Amino acid sequence: MNINVQAVKFSMDEDQKEFVDKKLERIRFAEDLITDVLLNIKYDKKFSYECTVNFRWGDVAHVSTEDFSFEPGLNKMVDVLDQKIKKEKDKIQEKK
Repeated sequence: MNINVQAVKFSMDEDQKEFVDKKLERIRFAEDLITDVLLNIKYDKKFSYECTVNFRWGDVAHVSTEDFSFEPGLNKMVDVLDQKIKKEKDKIQEKK
């Protein structure tokens, strides 16, 4: 699983990078199902999070959220992402 995190219009400090890494640990349960995770964090008066997950079977999940604070916004985005990945994993297991 390749993870690519980009900060747009701001520079992430070490604490923010560690927080992102810690939060993305939540999707490690599906590591064998995911090829790429592309996370863009943009700051323009508020933080915008856009995450695209590419699955091995060709499906793509896209999640986006916004918040005025870095950590609550990332938490919201990871919560939604976690649910989407679980849903995709369940769909694949039903087909087997």
